[in-house]
This record gives sequence, structure tokens and C-alpha cells, in this order.
Amino acid sequence: MSGIAIIVIVLALLIGLAYRGISLLILAPALSAVAVLATLDGPVLASYTQVFMGAAGGFITLYFPVFLLGAIFGKLMEDSGSAEVLAGGIIQRLGSQRAILAVVLSCAVMTYGGVSLFVVAFAVFPIAASLFRQANLPKRLIPATIALGAFTFTMTALPGTPAIQNAIPMPFFGTSPFAAPGLGLVTAAVMLGFGLAWLGWRSRRLAHEGYGDHADARFAPDRDLRERAAGEGFDLMELPVEQAPADRPGLVVALLPLVLVIAVNLVFTFVLIPRMDTSYLALPLYGETSIDQVRGIWSVVAALVVSLLVLVALNLRRLRGLKASLDSGANASLLPIFNTASLVGFGAVIASLAAFVLIRDAVTGMGGDNPLISLAIAVNILAGMTGSASGGMSIALSTLGDTYLQVAAEQGISPDLLHRVTAVATGGLDTLPHNGAVITLLAICGLTHRQAYGDLAMVAMVGPFLSLLVLITLGTLFGSF
Repeated sequence: MSGIAIIVIVLALLIGLAYRGISLLILAPALSAVAVLATLDGPVLASYTQVFMGAAGGFITLYFPVFLLGAIFGKLMEDSGSAEVLAGGIIQRLGSQRAILAVVLSCAVMTYGGVSLFVVAFAVFPIAASLFRQANLPKRLIPATIALGAFTFTMTALPGTPAIQNAIPMPFFGTSPFAAPGLGLVTAAVMLGFGLAWLGWRSRRLAHEGYGDHADARFAPDRDLRERAAGEGFDLMELPVEQAPADRPGLVVALLPLVLVIAVNLVFTFVLIPRMDTSYLALPLYGETSIDQVRGIWSVVAALVVSLLVLVALNLRRLRGLKASLDSGANASLLPIFNTASLVGFGAVIASLAAFVLIRDAVTGMGGDNPLISLAIAVNILAGMTGSASGGMSIALSTLGDTYLQVAAEQGISPDLLHRVTAVATGGLDTLPHNGAVITLLAICGLTHRQAYGDLAMVAMVGPFLSLLVLITLGTLFGSF
């Protein structure tokens, strides 16, 4: 059996077994060993300790602060009641007649401010269910509506977003979280516009076909909704206990930490860090690196730290269990980063195999002379294979990042444009049915893939594909802006 066939089979096993719920912490190293053994392409133990663990450890070293602080921030937003206030405030101002837009914007505000998409899904679903019932909209559209606000433009396109998908390209290309801001805004508008148009069209069609609140038996009263959700494995009683109105923060207090994440990020990126003397980074003690390699990470970390301090100060009396919230947030960061790091290690082992050179050459040649097209294809394929936007991006950049950067430099393509194309490309095939976020969101909503995945795929896969085409076209014609 050829080496390429073995790599394809191993990747298929990774997708299939992960879909069945086997931990990536077990799958990634085990299947890496299988690939090495089957191809007879190196010592297994050395591939594990030196290649797999080396790549996984490097990823953790670089990105653990972002995962840790982001998870703690999201947990404190949840426990302080700020997440609920933001969602409720947006929905109240837009009204039930704009239920879809209200849910999308409430998700977008929270995820753009750094709240985990899983926290957003749990926090927004009960509000969305109530609002959709009032507006007589079919419940099957709730997962797609939440996904549009949490999984798409705020994750990959909006400049300055603290999402890990926007942070991973920075050390590879020497860019900042605000890479190609103009193109990012245009791309975000395409995703949002397409998603809202699709959901609006679907809601009207389903209503015409008799899938409204009164005709859809799945749209049950609260009690039945809770019981059915619990039967799917998610008990809505596990959501934060609803606070009395007097205990909730005001809308301004709830919004301020999110605004600070973006503002402080911007100030550190373009004002403070450029004025620092960072020549010491060239010393062996600091890894013999440059400020371009760490500027983005420093900015995101500083922004999250400042925002966390402000969040705690403004909500200290509401965070009665502050220690428990901090511990819970810190613990919540571990599984995501180790899962992603395991995928990075897996990718490093696959990249070390002789057969991968053929795959790499084939992938890099798919876009012809345009490295932007080739990069988009490579990231999308790998994100789809792993079912993870950050995992697929990390594999693509760790194995092909230097190649794309060199080709781009030869053609006069800005690293900022490479950054934005890479980030947006992760938001396509990563939304295949085996994606963990997709599975979790459907379970929270008490729906199956058959009921809701089609609409979710349209807004979280087709929409990002269209926006990626627009991004590459504009970037090729006009460069980065």
C-alpha cells in the first residue's frame, strides 16, 4: 500500500473515531504511531517523543495563555450574568419581530469580546427558544442562527477578534490581530449578509409550509423542552441560575469588558509595543526571536488581562464564588488546548513522512500560481479532515507556512493578506458533521443533524466559502487593505 493511501486511511480513521466520541488525546498519538509503522518511515518512539510531543509542546507553549485567559474571561462573563444581560439587551431592543437578527447579534457581541462559543451557545439558547416561540419561527433554525453569530465572521474575519483562529497565524506571518482590516470587514459583511438572507428565506418558506410554532410539534412548551433536552444529554438546569434583576449588571457594565478586549488589543498592537525596546528578544534566553513573532500574542494576552481585572472589579459582589469561577474557567481551557495540540502533533508526524511531500506538492499546486488559492484549499482540507478550524490551521501552517510565506514574498503579497485568508479559510470545511462544536450545539438545542444541520451548513460553510472567494478576489486585485 502506498504511503499516500496510508495517510488518507489514517486521516479517515481520525475523523470516524473522533465522530464516535473517542478522545483526540488518545487518537492522535495512536494513529500517528500507526502511520509511522505502516509506512515503515522512521522509529515509532522517536516519532512520538521528538516529533509529536515536540510539536504539541511548542503549540501549548505559544498559545496556552490565550486559551487560559479566554476561558476564564468567558466563565466570569457567564457567572456574573453579563452574558445573559448582553443577549437580553440586544434582543429587547430589536424586538421579537427581528428574532433571528437579535440572536445573531447577541452571539456576535459575546464571541467578538472573547466569550467561548460553547458558553455563548448555552447562554443564548434558552433566550433564543423563547424568542423564536414568540415570533412563531421554527426551532430547527436556532442552531444555524447561533452558528452564524458565533462560528463565522466573529471567529475568522473581523479584525482584532481574540479568537484563537485569528491568533494562530500571527507568529507564522509576523502579523497582528488586525491584519487586513478592510478586507476583514468586507468578508464579515458577506458572511453576515448571506447568512441572514438564507435564514430569512428559510423562515418564510417553513412558515408557508406549516412549520411555525403551532404546527411544529418539536416546538414544545418550556417544561417539555427541558425534559427533551435532558434526554439528549444536556440538562438546561445546568445553565447559570437565573439572577434576580437587582443582581444583574447593567448593560454598560456588561459591555465594557468586551469593548476593552478590542480597545486594549488595538492600543498594544499599534501604540505601546512599537515604542518598546525589544532588542533583548534576540538573546538565547528569550528564544532568539523578534517582536514580529510575539507581538500578536502579547497584545491579546494584555487585552484579556486588563479586561479580566475590570470585569472582576465591576462585578465583585456578583461573583460570590470567584475562586470557583476562576478554577472552572482554568480547567475549561485544558481540554481544548490539549485536543488542538494533539492534532498539531499528529500533523507534525504526518508531515515527517516521505509520502507527505507528494501531498504537500499536490496541495500547493492546486491554486496554480496564486498562493492565496492554494493556501485556502490546504487549510480548508486539513480543517475538514480534523474537524477543527484551529487544528487544521495549525497543521497547515506548521507544515506549509514557510513555503507560502516565501512564495508570497516573491510575488509581493502582503503577510497580512496571507493571515486573513488563512483565518477565513478555517471557517469552511471545519463545520462538517463530525465537528465537536456542531455536535454540541445540536445537542444543546435538542435537535438532530437531519433536522437542523442543512441550515447550519449553509450559514457556517457555504457563506464562509463565498466570503473566501470575495476575499481572495479583492486581495489578488487590490492587495491588502
